[in-house]
Amino acid sequence: MAKPADTSTKKLISLAPDNWVRWVTNIPNIKAGKIVSGEFQWISRESDVLIHATSPEHGEFLVLNELQLRYSSNMPRRIRAYAALAEEKYKLPTYPVLINILQTSDVEIPTNFTSNLAGLRAIQDYRVINLWEVDVNVAFQQPLPSLLPFVPILKGGSDESIIREALQILRRDEDLNQLETVLAFFATFVLESALVQDIMRWDMGVLRESPWYQEILREGEARGEALGEARGEARGEARGETQGRKEQMLSNIEMSLEAKFGSEGLELMPRISEITNLEELQGILRSVVLASSFEELRQIL
Repeated sequence: MAKPADTSTKKLISLAPDNWVRWVTNIPNIKAGKIVSGEFQWISRESDVLIHATSPEHGEFLVLNELQLRYSSNMPRRIRAYAALAEEKYKLPTYPVLINILQTSDVEIPTNFTSNLAGLRAIQDYRVINLWEVDVNVAFQQPLPSLLPFVPILKGGSDESIIREALQILRRDEDLNQLETVLAFFATFVLESALVQDIMRWDMGVLRESPWYQEILREGEARGEALGEARGEARGEARGETQGRKEQMLSNIEMSLEAKFGSEGLELMPRISEITNLEELQGILRSVVLASSFEELRQIL
């Protein structure tokens, strides 16, 4: 059984901070200093990490890392706000980086925020890194141990032998071995669940403890709560809460289907949406996360 793990972004980056900031900024002689996000009250989410960095060419500055399970349209405005808050607090220029983990189909991801109000402009550039576009060899050659748990979704990382190699590296290092749960979770996106279970040699039910599985749940909860509130106002609070829980679970399932199977997975939503039993919906969500193929999921359903 995999051990409970600290798989926050801060923990991942701290494994090799110099190599990390060199990779996300493309500044070859950069050095990472203290990770200061823990002291920054305005940046408190686990996906945000602020690093003090230096280079001969640019001097002292901050690297703002925003790691997102999936891109959302509010990210440009958020990065603009976070970068400004960081610069105000620490009196240093900021290099913002947005790192997207799972691909969202048919969404163009901008590399800046812009606004214009009565001729007054606000512009914030930032670098975008989409993990599905990153060559898997980067994780092994630089090396970047922070990327090892994401190997299955990196470009060229879906091969069983490559996933096994990443797992062996994680297990050989005491600081890395707790990250195998994250690796297993993303491996289910590209390999059959039975094969992943054989590779990991532990009960696949442990994936429900994965922080990324929990992140999918949290995203759906936020959407479901909003829908529940709206329905509660229109139909009465009690009825709205019940409906909200159903909408919450459906949101979880919809996001998981899209993440793993794209538009083909979303074709199942009309039929799933007719289900009212919450326990049955929870079972469907687990099936989606653990299914290795769309055909396998369709047979389960």
